[in-house]
Amino acid sequence: MIIAGFVLLAVGAVDLVRQFAPRRWIGYLTVAVLLLLLGSVSDALLPMIAALVVGALWVWSMPDERRAPLGFWPAVILGLVSVGAVVWLGARADAGLIGDVWSLRSPFGDVSFDLAMLVLGAGVFLLESSNLVVRAALDGEHTWRPSDPEPAAPVVPEPTTPVPLVPPVGDGSDAAVDAAPTKPADPRGGFKGGRLIGPLERTIVMILTLAAAYPVLAAMLAAKGIVRFPEISRDGETGARAEYFLVGSLVSWVIALSAAFLVWWAAHS
Repeated sequence: MIIAGFVLLAVGAVDLVRQFAPRRWIGYLTVAVLLLLLGSVSDALLPMIAALVVGALWVWSMPDERRAPLGFWPAVILGLVSVGAVVWLGARADAGLIGDVWSLRSPFGDVSFDLAMLVLGAGVFLLESSNLVVRAALDGEHTWRPSDPEPAAPVVPEPTTPVPLVPPVGDGSDAAVDAAPTKPADPRGGFKGGRLIGPLERTIVMILTLAAAYPVLAAMLAAKGIVRFPEISRDGETGARAEYFLVGSLVSWVIALSAAFLVWWAAHS
């Protein structure tokens, strides 16, 4: 269990650092030192070193500025490793120095250090790392995204009537010809809020699933479809916006539900 928690925590931490730190190497070094200290006091230094190696491989295989070279397969491998660590290894009997002073209670009983690290790692992974997984899934399926030009339906050319040429007014030079004013592109165009909405949505899905609040969860997911309906209803013949919404939402929900199932399994094992 501790391996899954540390791996998810390391991957999520490095993704947060490369999004918000102006000098990434300083953030990476700080994260590595803090996580190594955490692994030392919890008698899990080797699992933490392995987690940092996985985090470095994740940064290479899931870049944030270009298409992922391996698609979303690194996320699939990461999920299998996390599930295997929880199912076959379970919780430890001794958590080292921090285990002597660790005490955390919840409405469901005592929470062990290993389970707390798994919950923390899953929560951090749902923030920015899951955004990269969703983006890799959209790119892997060649799904149109709002930041790209929307694919236009083929247009059949219509016969046109010749328009008489009007000589330009002025001295005849190129400078005298007026150009049509162009409207600058709005940098806020597209679904830019999805980068914040996605982590919030996944966190709420995970919490509601663990709390067994399934009616509230169903209502929230239905409300998202209602809110997006006006945008999807303006979709053209290509169905690009509907495909973008469905692929992105389903992948995001699968990640959140998988994290909740992983925590549930660890808590009841």
